[in-house]
Amino acid sequence: MKKLFLFGIMAIGIALSAHSQEISKNALGLRLGDSDGFGAEISYQRGIGDNNRLEFGLGWRDSDNFNAFRLSGLYQWVFPLDGNFNWYTGAGGGIGSVDFDDDFIGGGDSETFVFIAGDIGIEYNFDIPLLLSLDFRPEFGFNDFNDDLDFDIALGIRYQF
Repeated sequence: MKKLFLFGIMAIGIALSAHSQEISKNALGLRLGDSDGFGAEISYQRGIGDNNRLEFGLGWRDSDNFNAFRLSGLYQWVFPLDGNFNWYTGAGGGIGSVDFDDDFIGGGDSETFVFIAGDIGIEYNFDIPLLLSLDFRPEFGFNDFNDDLDFDIALGIRYQF
């Protein structure tokens, strides 16, 4: 009976430690990447559970042919890998606006666009309040500016508090 009790306590401890992870309540930083999408994004993550969080972003892009910004929101599930490494996946979408330069096709126009997005990535949670991530975010837009599937790959650096 004593061995069974000790085995039960040990099994519960191993199960809890295998699923425990540290997700910061708040993280603020930059997400830097590019595709046909955006070059830089101010990113805010809000933990809403032991392994779930929301990520909000304000991205912008300034090119020779257009200027654009967008707001995005994603719901993410975070899973432990090993040590301070986690992987995550999520889904969401957003809205944005683009202004085309006069020399560009459809010059001088501006339009609003919406998009849906998925997200999958890996992150490293340092012992100091720093979080580094690398993620892949496929996005599908619904307008002339962003009317196809874009593959956005980005590096994120965030301060956790």
